Amino acid sequence: MIGAGAAGLVASWRSASRGLSTLVLEKNKKLGVKILMSGGTRCNVTHHTDRRGIIDAFGHQGKFLHSALARFGPDDVVRTLSGCGVETKVESTGKIFPVSNRAIDVRDAFVHLSREAGAIIENPVAASQLEWNAGQFRVATDRETYAARHVIVCVGGKSYPGCGTTGDGFAWATQFGHTIEQPVPSLAPIVTGDRWPRELSGITIADCHVAVTDADQTVLGSSRGSLLLTHFGFSGPAAMNVSRFIDLHANIKTMLSVDFYPERNREQLRNDLWQFRDEYSNQPIARLLVEKLPKRLVEQLLIQTDIAPARPCAELSKTQINQLVNHLKQFEFSISGTRGFAKAEVTAGGVRLTEIDSSTMESKLQRGLYFAGEILDLDGPIGGFNFQSAFSTGYLAGESVPLTSS
Repeated sequence: MIGAGAAGLVASWRSASRGLSTLVLEKNKKLGVKILMSGGTRCNVTHHTDRRGIIDAFGHQGKFLHSALARFGPDDVVRTLSGCGVETKVESTGKIFPVSNRAIDVRDAFVHLSREAGAIIENPVAASQLEWNAGQFRVATDRETYAARHVIVCVGGKSYPGCGTTGDGFAWATQFGHTIEQPVPSLAPIVTGDRWPRELSGITIADCHVAVTDADQTVLGSSRGSLLLTHFGFSGPAAMNVSRFIDLHANIKTMLSVDFYPERNREQLRNDLWQFRDEYSNQPIARLLVEKLPKRLVEQLLIQTDIAPARPCAELSKTQINQLVNHLKQFEFSISGTRGFAKAEVTAGGVRLTEIDSSTMESKLQRGLYFAGEILDLDGPIGGFNFQSAFSTGYLAGESVPLTSS
């Protein structure tokens, strides 16, 4: 087993619990570093949904997870942690966290399960080479070379390289003939060249719809959720969920289109503004929007529409209302890029799924070689979906290694 992150810890626990001699090599001094960092050190372990909900969240990739989720789904994660004394809670967003709000409790639970089952975890031991030689795998490390009949690779992708996820596994997979779908940062903050949104750093829009569009306004990807304005651009679930489309289309100019009123269509919003205009005729125009949006943002949106925020509502013309509706439903911000792998929560791309047996996680190109977790071409939205994928694929891989050599 190479890697003691979310997938590796679960894979080693399942493998060792079946009586297999299980050795885990981890390059970091700390085990499960990404678990410790995730969710602001709270660890969003999974999402409050069923297996179908997880599959749907992954879009076209989701069908690959059927077998893995059937063996270890969201309820299994919650029950397993509870059995280790780590109770969980469901937050309003559907995210599931430990009641303690301590990611270390989650990490320690899976480390305990793995070691109690009999797995040996050696760290820091960095694997530098993986090859097949004379009927067995050889894993070269900075200490010695290990031999094994079966290897599960759980080294992650390229996101948060400070965690040790530097893309090593992609090179190893390529050696065995695997195709690597282009790795790009996913769930990363977005950078804008526009000055005024950066000056509103700290403001959150609780509910909006965002889309990455090209020069022809073709939607490349979209998401709905909260949006956070930052000193560099945009963060929060809505922005981070569409960040992968920016890096996938880095060769073309893209824009971030924001709908600040996703619950209302244009005609409904136009009627609302007319009604508010009459009701608050003597109040400043900014009064029209502050019930929904933060005041500082409202003022800037009006300025960008060439409307003075302090003018009385009664002076708002039909043309200005139409312009305001257009901006509120489709305001476009320039995109300079994302903050890259250094700040991305996961990697999009990875080992091509059609080259992996989804019922076992074994390579179709090299018998005895298994892949689990973020190294695979699997990336879901914010909300615990990616941890669930790692836990499920790790569990299935650990369960699928044969008990006898063949």
